[in-house]
Amino acid sequence: MNGQASALRFFFTITLGRADLAHQLARTHYPRKLPLLLTLDQVARLIEAAPGPGLKHKAALSVAYGAGLRGCEVVMLRVGDIDSKRMLIRVEMGKGRKDRHAMLSPQLLELLRAGWLGCRSKGWLFPGRDPLLPMTVRQLNRVCHMAAEAAGLGSWVTPHTLRHSFATHLLESDIDVRVIQVLLGHAKLDTTARYTHVATNVLRTVMSPLERLTLPREAPPA
Repeated sequence: MNGQASALRFFFTITLGRADLAHQLARTHYPRKLPLLLTLDQVARLIEAAPGPGLKHKAALSVAYGAGLRGCEVVMLRVGDIDSKRMLIRVEMGKGRKDRHAMLSPQLLELLRAGWLGCRSKGWLFPGRDPLLPMTVRQLNRVCHMAAEAAGLGSWVTPHTLRHSFATHLLESDIDVRVIQVLLGHAKLDTTARYTHVATNVLRTVMSPLERLTLPREAPPA
């Protein structure tokens, strides 16, 4: 409904030049649910259960979690986007058609190198069945579902679940939310701040104001 309303708003305002006709077009608001997350142990089990042969699928899921990339960003990576000198991953034309840098951990770099030795691709980091084309997002989703099933996790696990888990685990490790915003490529801090609602380690460290009150204690029953 929102997509149709946006199309009609564009038609009335831009095509016809009649912005007055678009005033009655309302947007439908839907409830914002908290993202589902994986624990550190579950992430390890999922990545380890990635189907073979080779390390391509294991490396792709590791990038989704280790760098917090979207599925569409993972599959579009090229070999030249891995900057081992500065330990960064260059993400070109991410959401909003913006370029940014993501983090590259030593463990992830080692895995990517081992996976590259299996195919020695000179173009796409994760080539598809046709080496001239990248793996598709649909293929990555299928790989993630297969790994989740093999690891005994739910069918709800997707590559984006790994991105949610990446952000939440960083927040629970006391990484500043503004740094996480840059790593995720969020335009607004509010989008990143929602992970504070699911970062249980952060919530547990907050002292309730009730603890600051001096309440009279009831005498124990005789």
